[in-house]
Amino acid sequence: MADKNFNPNNPGAADSNLFGLPYNEKESELVILPVSWEATVSYGAGTANGPEAILEASKQIDLYHPLIKEVWKRKMAMAEVDNGLKKQSKQMRKLAEDIIDSWTNGEVPSQKKLDKVNAACAAMVEKVRKQSENLLKQGKLVATLGGDHSTPLGLMQALAAKKKFGILQIDAHADLRNAYEGFTYSHASVMFNALKEKNILSLTQVGIRDYCEEEVKLIEKSKGRVKTWYDHDIQFAKIKGTTWATQVTAIIKNLPDNVFISFDIDGLTPDHCPNTGTPVPGGLSFAEVSYLIEQLALSKKRIIGFDLNEVSPGKDDWDANVGARVLFMLCCATLLNLKK
Repeated sequence: MADKNFNPNNPGAADSNLFGLPYNEKESELVILPVSWEATVSYGAGTANGPEAILEASKQIDLYHPLIKEVWKRKMAMAEVDNGLKKQSKQMRKLAEDIIDSWTNGEVPSQKKLDKVNAACAAMVEKVRKQSENLLKQGKLVATLGGDHSTPLGLMQALAAKKKFGILQIDAHADLRNAYEGFTYSHASVMFNALKEKNILSLTQVGIRDYCEEEVKLIEKSKGRVKTWYDHDIQFAKIKGTTWATQVTAIIKNLPDNVFISFDIDGLTPDHCPNTGTPVPGGLSFAEVSYLIEQLALSKKRIIGFDLNEVSPGKDDWDANVGARVLFMLCCATLLNLKK
Protein backbone atom coordinates (compact mmCIF):
# COMPACT_ATOMS: atom_id res chain seq x y z
CA MET A 1 0.00 0.00 0.00
CA ALA A 2 1.57 3.28 -1.09
CA ASP A 3 1.12 6.32 1.11
CA LYS A 4 0.11 8.51 -1.83
CA ASN A 5 -2.80 6.20 -2.60
CA PHE A 6 -4.09 6.05 0.97
CA ASN A 7 -7.56 7.48 1.60
CA PRO A 8 -8.32 7.90 5.34
CA ASN A 9 -12.05 7.88 4.63
CA ASN A 10 -12.04 4.36 3.23
CA PRO A 11 -12.46 1.20 5.32
CA GLY A 12 -9.24 -0.32 6.64
CA ALA A 13 -7.80 -2.77 4.10
CA ALA A 14 -7.26 -6.41 5.08
CA ASP A 15 -3.49 -6.12 4.51
CA SER A 16 -3.13 -2.82 6.40
CA ASN A 17 -1.34 -2.27 9.68
CA LEU A 18 -2.59 -0.65 12.89
CA PHE A 19 -5.74 1.51 12.51
CA GLY A 20 -5.82 0.55 8.83
CA LEU A 21 -2.73 2.67 8.15
CA PRO A 22 -0.30 1.81 5.33
CA TYR A 23 2.93 2.14 7.35
CA ASN A 24 5.38 -0.50 8.51
CA GLU A 25 7.66 -0.69 11.54
CA LYS A 26 10.77 0.52 9.70
CA GLU A 27 9.30 3.81 8.51
CA SER A 28 7.17 4.64 11.58
CA GLU A 29 7.99 7.18 14.28
CA LEU A 30 5.86 5.28 16.82
CA VAL A 31 6.19 1.49 17.02
CA ILE A 32 3.91 -0.78 19.03
CA LEU A 33 5.57 -4.01 20.20
CA PRO A 34 2.99 -6.79 20.64
CA VAL A 35 3.85 -9.10 23.55
CA SER A 36 1.52 -12.11 23.50
CA TRP A 37 2.35 -13.36 26.98
CA GLU A 38 0.19 -14.37 29.96
CA ALA A 39 2.09 -17.11 31.76
CA THR A 40 1.37 -15.94 35.31
CA VAL A 41 -2.19 -14.62 35.14
CA SER A 42 -3.88 -15.62 38.38
CA TYR A 43 -7.57 -15.65 37.40
CA GLY A 44 -8.99 -15.40 33.87
CA ALA A 45 -6.80 -16.01 30.82
CA GLY A 46 -6.96 -14.81 27.20
CA THR A 47 -4.77 -11.69 27.23
CA ALA A 48 -2.17 -13.37 25.00
CA ASN A 49 -4.74 -13.02 22.21
CA GLY A 50 -5.09 -9.29 22.87
CA PRO A 51 -2.56 -7.88 20.38
CA GLU A 52 -3.97 -9.67 17.34
CA ALA A 53 -7.58 -8.93 18.32
CA ILE A 54 -6.81 -5.25 18.89
CA LEU A 55 -4.96 -5.03 15.57
CA GLU A 56 -8.00 -6.39 13.75
CA ALA A 57 -10.46 -4.17 15.65
CA SER A 58 -8.29 -1.09 15.10
CA LYS A 59 -9.01 -1.17 11.38
CA GLN A 60 -12.59 -0.05 12.14
CA ILE A 61 -11.51 3.21 13.77
CA ASP A 62 -12.24 6.45 11.92
CA LEU A 63 -9.01 8.39 11.48
CA TYR A 64 -9.95 11.80 12.77
CA HIS A 65 -8.65 13.52 15.89
CA PRO A 66 -9.91 17.00 16.87
CA LEU A 67 -6.50 18.14 18.13
CA ILE A 68 -4.23 16.61 15.48
CA LYS A 69 -4.83 17.68 11.90
CA GLU A 70 -4.56 14.69 9.51
CA VAL A 71 -3.38 12.35 12.24
CA TRP A 72 -3.32 9.56 9.68
CA LYS A 73 -0.19 11.14 8.17
CA ARG A 74 1.71 10.47 11.40
CA LYS A 75 3.50 7.18 10.87
CA MET A 76 2.75 4.49 13.43
CA ALA A 77 2.68 0.73 13.12
CA MET A 78 2.55 -2.49 15.09
CA ALA A 79 5.43 -4.93 14.79
CA GLU A 80 4.70 -8.54 13.87
CA VAL A 81 3.33 -10.82 16.56
CA ASP A 82 5.95 -13.30 17.80
CA ASN A 83 4.11 -16.61 17.51
CA GLY A 84 7.01 -18.44 19.13
CA LEU A 85 6.65 -16.29 22.24
CA LYS A 86 2.91 -16.85 22.24
CA LYS A 87 3.43 -20.62 22.02
CA GLN A 88 5.89 -20.57 24.91
CA SER A 89 3.45 -18.51 26.97
CA LYS A 90 0.83 -21.21 26.49
CA GLN A 91 3.27 -23.89 27.63
CA MET A 92 4.32 -21.91 30.71
CA ARG A 93 0.70 -21.13 31.50
CA LYS A 94 0.00 -24.85 31.97
CA LEU A 95 2.86 -25.12 34.47
CA ALA A 96 1.73 -21.96 36.24
CA GLU A 97 -1.78 -23.35 36.61
CA ASP A 98 -0.34 -26.40 38.38
CA ILE A 99 1.60 -24.12 40.72
CA ILE A 100 -1.43 -21.95 41.46
CA ASP A 101 -3.55 -25.06 42.11
CA SER A 102 -0.96 -26.25 44.61
CA TRP A 103 -1.08 -22.95 46.51
CA THR A 104 -4.88 -23.02 46.43
CA ASN A 105 -4.93 -26.55 47.90
CA GLY A 106 -2.51 -25.61 50.67
CA GLU A 107 0.35 -27.59 49.12
CA VAL A 108 3.94 -26.60 48.35
CA PRO A 109 4.27 -26.30 44.56
CA SER A 110 6.98 -27.98 42.51
CA GLN A 111 10.16 -25.88 42.72
CA LYS A 112 11.26 -27.30 39.38
CA LYS A 113 8.10 -26.03 37.69
CA LEU A 114 8.37 -22.68 39.46
CA ASP A 115 11.98 -22.24 38.37
CA LYS A 116 11.06 -23.08 34.79
CA VAL A 117 8.23 -20.52 34.67
CA ASN A 118 10.39 -17.84 36.29
CA ALA A 119 13.23 -18.47 33.82
CA ALA A 120 10.84 -18.19 30.87
CA CYS A 121 9.33 -14.98 32.21
CA ALA A 122 12.80 -13.50 32.76
CA ALA A 123 13.69 -14.37 29.16
CA MET A 124 10.51 -12.64 27.94
CA VAL A 125 11.37 -9.48 29.88
CA GLU A 126 14.91 -9.51 28.50
CA LYS A 127 13.67 -10.02 24.95
CA VAL A 128 11.32 -7.04 25.20
CA ARG A 129 14.12 -4.97 26.74
CA LYS A 130 16.46 -5.71 23.82
CA GLN A 131 13.77 -5.09 21.20
CA SER A 132 12.88 -1.80 22.87
CA GLU A 133 16.52 -0.77 23.18
CA ASN A 134 17.06 -1.39 19.47
CA LEU A 135 14.03 0.71 18.49
CA LEU A 136 14.97 3.52 20.87
CA LYS A 137 18.44 3.65 19.32
CA GLN A 138 16.69 4.30 16.00
CA GLY A 139 15.03 7.35 17.54
CA LYS A 140 11.56 5.82 17.64
CA LEU A 141 8.85 6.17 20.23
CA VAL A 142 8.09 2.71 21.62
CA ALA A 143 5.03 1.19 23.27
CA THR A 144 4.09 -2.35 24.22
CA LEU A 145 0.77 -4.08 23.73
CA GLY A 146 0.08 -7.08 25.99
CA GLY A 147 -0.54 -9.67 27.06
CA ASP A 148 -0.63 -9.43 30.81
CA HIS A 149 0.81 -6.58 32.85
CA SER A 150 4.24 -8.19 33.21
CA THR A 151 4.91 -7.48 29.53
CA PRO A 152 6.03 -3.79 29.61
CA LEU A 153 8.79 -4.25 32.20
CA GLY A 154 11.48 -4.72 29.55
CA LEU A 155 10.51 -1.44 27.87
CA MET A 156 10.54 0.34 31.23
CA GLN A 157 14.05 -1.02 31.85
CA ALA A 158 15.26 0.09 28.41
CA LEU A 159 13.93 3.61 28.99
CA ALA A 160 15.36 3.74 32.52
CA ALA A 161 18.81 3.01 31.08
CA LYS A 162 18.54 6.24 29.07
CA LYS A 163 16.67 8.76 31.23
CA LYS A 164 14.82 9.55 34.45
CA PHE A 165 11.04 9.39 34.42
CA GLY A 166 7.89 8.62 36.37
CA ILE A 167 5.14 6.11 35.67
CA LEU A 168 1.48 7.06 35.43
CA GLN A 169 -0.36 3.80 36.12
CA ILE A 170 -4.06 3.50 35.32
CA ASP A 171 -5.22 0.26 36.91
CA ALA A 172 -7.63 -1.49 39.26
CA HIS A 173 -4.69 -3.19 40.99
CA ALA A 174 -1.58 -1.77 42.64
CA ASP A 175 0.71 -4.50 41.19
CA LEU A 176 3.18 -3.98 44.05
CA ARG A 177 3.37 -7.56 45.33
CA ASN A 178 6.77 -9.16 45.76
CA ALA A 179 6.88 -12.30 43.56
CA TYR A 180 3.15 -12.98 43.79
CA GLU A 181 2.38 -16.73 43.98
CA GLY A 182 6.13 -17.37 43.72
CA PHE A 183 6.42 -15.82 40.25
CA THR A 184 9.22 -13.22 40.17
CA TYR A 185 7.73 -11.56 37.09
CA SER A 186 4.07 -11.94 37.98
CA HIS A 187 1.63 -9.54 36.37
CA ALA A 188 0.80 -8.55 39.97
CA SER A 189 4.45 -7.62 40.62
CA VAL A 190 5.27 -5.40 37.65
CA MET A 191 5.39 -2.12 39.59
CA PHE A 192 7.34 -3.72 42.45
CA ASN A 193 9.92 -4.76 39.84
CA ALA A 194 9.83 -1.42 38.01
CA LEU A 195 10.66 0.45 41.21
CA LYS A 196 13.98 -1.41 41.37
CA GLU A 197 15.12 0.94 38.59
CA LYS A 198 16.71 4.02 40.18
CA ASN A 199 15.86 6.21 37.20
CA ILE A 200 12.15 5.54 37.71
CA LEU A 201 11.65 8.48 40.02
CA SER A 202 8.02 7.98 40.94
CA LEU A 203 4.90 5.88 40.49
CA THR A 204 1.57 7.70 40.29
CA GLN A 205 -1.35 5.27 40.48
CA VAL A 206 -4.91 6.17 39.45
CA GLY A 207 -8.08 4.12 39.92
CA ILE A 208 -6.63 1.52 42.30
CA ARG A 209 -9.39 -0.39 44.07
CA ASP A 210 -8.14 -3.95 44.67
CA TYR A 211 -5.01 -4.22 46.81
CA CYS A 212 -3.56 -5.97 49.85
CA GLU A 213 -2.02 -4.85 53.13
CA GLU A 214 1.50 -5.58 51.87
CA GLU A 215 0.99 -3.12 49.02
CA VAL A 216 -0.47 -0.41 51.27
CA LYS A 217 2.55 -0.66 53.57
CA LEU A 218 4.92 -0.35 50.60
CA ILE A 219 3.08 2.77 49.43
CA GLU A 220 3.14 4.30 52.91
CA LYS A 221 6.86 3.57 53.36
CA SER A 222 7.85 4.87 49.91
CA LYS A 223 8.40 8.43 51.21
CA GLY A 224 6.27 9.84 48.42
CA ARG A 225 7.86 7.85 45.61
CA VAL A 226 4.53 6.05 45.20
CA LYS A 227 1.42 8.24 45.21
CA THR A 228 -1.92 6.49 44.87
CA TRP A 229 -5.25 7.99 43.88
CA TYR A 230 -7.52 5.21 45.11
CA ASP A 231 -10.80 4.80 43.24
CA HIS A 232 -12.69 5.09 46.53
CA ASP A 233 -11.20 8.54 47.13
CA ILE A 234 -11.71 9.66 43.51
CA GLN A 235 -15.39 8.72 43.44
CA PHE A 236 -16.19 10.03 46.92
CA ALA A 237 -14.46 13.32 46.13
CA LYS A 238 -16.72 13.69 43.09
CA ILE A 239 -19.79 12.96 45.21
CA LYS A 240 -18.70 15.69 47.63
CA GLY A 241 -18.29 18.20 44.81
CA THR A 242 -14.64 18.02 43.76
CA THR A 243 -14.63 17.81 39.97
CA TRP A 244 -12.63 15.28 38.00
CA ALA A 245 -10.89 18.20 36.29
CA THR A 246 -9.60 19.42 39.64
CA GLN A 247 -8.36 15.95 40.54
CA VAL A 248 -6.64 15.57 37.15
CA THR A 249 -4.78 18.83 37.72
CA ALA A 250 -3.43 17.42 41.00
CA ILE A 251 -2.48 14.10 39.38
CA ILE A 252 -0.52 15.76 36.57
CA LYS A 253 1.16 18.17 39.00
CA ASN A 254 2.45 15.14 40.91
CA LEU A 255 4.23 13.76 37.83
CA PRO A 256 7.90 14.45 36.97
CA ASP A 257 8.95 16.01 33.67
CA ASN A 258 9.15 12.69 31.77
CA VAL A 259 6.20 10.31 32.00
CA PHE A 260 5.59 6.71 30.95
CA ILE A 261 1.91 5.69 30.84
CA SER A 262 1.10 2.14 31.97
CA PHE A 263 -2.52 1.38 31.12
CA ASP A 264 -4.17 -1.77 32.43
CA ILE A 265 -7.57 -2.03 30.76
CA ASP A 266 -9.20 -3.00 34.07
CA GLY A 267 -8.59 0.58 35.24
CA LEU A 268 -11.80 1.25 33.29
CA THR A 269 -15.25 0.28 34.54
CA PRO A 270 -15.94 -3.47 33.96
CA ASP A 271 -18.54 -2.76 31.27
CA HIS A 272 -15.63 -1.66 29.09
CA CYS A 273 -13.59 -4.81 29.70
CA PRO A 274 -15.87 -7.68 30.84
CA ASN A 275 -13.44 -10.37 29.70
CA THR A 276 -10.27 -9.01 31.29
CA GLY A 277 -8.49 -11.40 33.65
CA THR A 278 -9.46 -9.79 36.97
CA PRO A 279 -12.34 -7.32 36.54
CA VAL A 280 -13.19 -5.17 39.57
CA PRO A 281 -16.34 -3.08 40.24
CA GLY A 282 -15.86 0.68 40.10
CA GLY A 283 -13.22 2.32 37.97
CA LEU A 284 -12.90 5.19 35.54
CA SER A 285 -15.13 5.93 32.58
CA PHE A 286 -13.71 6.14 29.08
CA ALA A 287 -14.35 9.89 29.10
CA GLU A 288 -12.52 10.36 32.41
CA VAL A 289 -9.46 8.48 31.17
CA SER A 290 -9.55 10.38 27.87
CA TYR A 291 -9.56 13.68 29.74
CA LEU A 292 -6.65 12.64 31.96
CA ILE A 293 -4.52 11.47 29.03
CA GLU A 294 -5.37 14.50 26.89
CA GLN A 295 -4.56 16.95 29.68
CA LEU A 296 -1.23 15.19 30.21
CA ALA A 297 -0.51 15.48 26.49
CA LEU A 298 -1.26 19.20 26.56
CA SER A 299 0.78 19.82 29.71
CA LYS A 300 4.49 20.65 29.93
CA LYS A 301 5.25 17.02 30.80
CA ARG A 302 6.83 14.77 28.17
CA ILE A 303 5.25 11.39 27.33
CA ILE A 304 8.20 9.07 26.58
CA GLY A 305 6.29 5.85 25.96
CA PHE A 306 3.38 3.74 27.11
CA ASP A 307 1.88 0.29 27.39
CA LEU A 308 -1.60 -1.17 27.13
CA ASN A 309 -2.27 -4.56 28.64
CA GLU A 310 -4.76 -7.11 30.03
CA VAL A 311 -7.18 -6.89 27.08
CA SER A 312 -8.78 -10.32 26.72
CA PRO A 313 -10.98 -10.55 23.59
CA GLY A 314 -13.62 -12.97 24.86
CA LYS A 315 -16.19 -14.44 22.48
CA ASP A 316 -17.22 -11.15 20.89
CA ASP A 317 -15.41 -8.05 19.63
CA TRP A 318 -16.25 -5.68 22.50
CA ASP A 319 -13.06 -5.85 24.61
CA ALA A 320 -10.84 -5.62 21.53
CA ASN A 321 -12.98 -2.75 20.24
CA VAL A 322 -12.50 -0.80 23.47
CA GLY A 323 -8.82 -1.77 23.58
CA ALA A 324 -8.27 -0.48 20.04
CA ARG A 325 -9.80 2.87 20.95
CA VAL A 326 -7.73 3.15 24.11
CA LEU A 327 -4.65 2.39 22.00
CA PHE A 328 -5.65 5.07 19.48
CA MET A 329 -6.11 7.51 22.37
CA LEU A 330 -2.65 6.72 23.74
CA CYS A 331 -0.99 6.96 20.32
CA CYS A 332 -2.64 10.29 19.52
CA ALA A 333 -1.80 11.73 22.94
CA THR A 334 1.85 10.72 22.57
CA LEU A 335 2.08 12.23 19.10
CA LEU A 336 0.24 15.38 20.18
CA ASN A 337 2.60 15.76 23.13
CA LEU A 338 5.62 15.27 20.88
CA LYS A 339 4.59 18.09 18.54
CA LYS A 340 3.48 20.71 21.06
